[in-house]
Amino acid sequence: MPQYDYVVVGGGTAGSVIASRLTEDPSVTVAVIEGGPSDVGRDDVLTLRRWMGLLGGELDYDYPTTEQPRGNSHIRHSRARVLGGCSSHNTLIAFKPLPSDWDEWAERGAEGWDAASMEPYFGKLLNNIVAVDEKDRNAIARDFVDAAQAALGVPRVEGFNKRPFDEGVGFFDLAYHPEDNKRSSASVAYLHPVMDERPNLTLLLETWAYRLELDGSRARGVHVRTKDGEEVYVEAAREVIVCAGAVDTPRLLLHSGIGPREQLEALGIPVVHDLPGVGENLLDHPESVIVWETHGPIPENSAMDSDAGLFVRRDPEFEGPDLMFHFYQIPFTDNPERIGYERPPHGVSMTPNIPKPKSRGRLYLTSKDPEVKPALDFRYFTDEDDYDGRTLVDGIKLAREIARTEPLASWLKREVAPGPEVTGDEELSAYARQVAHTVYHPAGTCRMGASADELAVVSPDLTVRGLTGIRIADASVFPTMPAVNPMIGVLMVGEKCAELLTGSDA
Repeated sequence: MPQYDYVVVGGGTAGSVIASRLTEDPSVTVAVIEGGPSDVGRDDVLTLRRWMGLLGGELDYDYPTTEQPRGNSHIRHSRARVLGGCSSHNTLIAFKPLPSDWDEWAERGAEGWDAASMEPYFGKLLNNIVAVDEKDRNAIARDFVDAAQAALGVPRVEGFNKRPFDEGVGFFDLAYHPEDNKRSSASVAYLHPVMDERPNLTLLLETWAYRLELDGSRARGVHVRTKDGEEVYVEAAREVIVCAGAVDTPRLLLHSGIGPREQLEALGIPVVHDLPGVGENLLDHPESVIVWETHGPIPENSAMDSDAGLFVRRDPEFEGPDLMFHFYQIPFTDNPERIGYERPPHGVSMTPNIPKPKSRGRLYLTSKDPEVKPALDFRYFTDEDDYDGRTLVDGIKLAREIARTEPLASWLKREVAPGPEVTGDEELSAYARQVAHTVYHPAGTCRMGASADELAVVSPDLTVRGLTGIRIADASVFPTMPAVNPMIGVLMVGEKCAELLTGSDA
């Protein structure tokens, strides 16, 4: 029975940070349990522009969505099965959460997670966070930025992380190395430089955690299965830190008997700790898509084919942006094709996105067998006043304004989806919801909160309520969704968790 001071479940975005920081002390031993293989030497993973080829492949857990009466029931949620987690799998768009995002957490009971308290952790990040390089700034993306600024009057932003913003259009900051288009993922930045130099760091790759071991209310270790099918118990002398993400963290807790009593009893899972919030508060950033055919091919240069974007604040009373767009230099037609649209030979897309969605879903088990995937019911577009649906309708209308504006207009031959004949709000809403997709930002399923919050799963120190020897550090602890892409927020959660464990200051 191997024993380590700390056992980190999940070598992903936060887990890589925590393992690296803890093993800076040579007297501390850490084991990282990662279900996937290493990313070292894998160009298919490390080359940023190849990200779309990873979706649905061998390195993707690929979770389906339950039936969505008001949304798209065909959405597949990619979750990475590789060292570095989703930072080895995604586009590495790098936004520091806005001050209003952190302050909202603090208002919801996450004491110590306000903007002023969290700001220092951004400066600690080891990732190479830079603006999209000039050589990667595609001509049509540049013209999208100019057209959006002209059409909507929003400011041009060069460096979204330099100061907080409510509106703006520009090229993103990315965590990458522009010279060779290689990722600066969590694993590349935090583990690659030290993994062969620290004997106190053990990476248990292609090893899947399926149950936590508890002794009364204290977590003692993790039961894992190796790639050869061997079952091993890995013990933590100090703490288990669960960093398996917003899907697999609650899944692991539930299969360990930690969660809502009624759900566990109905499946025949012995209840170890009744914790009703596990799997609740499932969040995401849903977005829709509007597609144009271009007059011809688009220049080849790009960092990852979605290098620029737009933020709009429609409601002046709102803190931060309330509508976002990614601009894709490709015709992003996977979902429109399913309902009869054809992919044009050359094209571009704008994807209206809901920064602060109001719909809330839940994750739950359908079987006591840990191998059976959990059910993900995002309950897309079910908020009471249809704020989420209306946001997408507004987004399509604004996208059309930008498309009519030079210098972008000259590139565009015709609107493919939904098509210029679709103009009414109800028609636009039906289309937008039917072809909606995810930007792979599930969060919130083990949310952080105050002791009076009955559905909070972790306390502000990231310990699981009612238990000792266990913390959670990943997007599952988000009380609410940041308005921006959440990867940097997850890295900052990792940095803060490491500080909580070591007692060091930010």
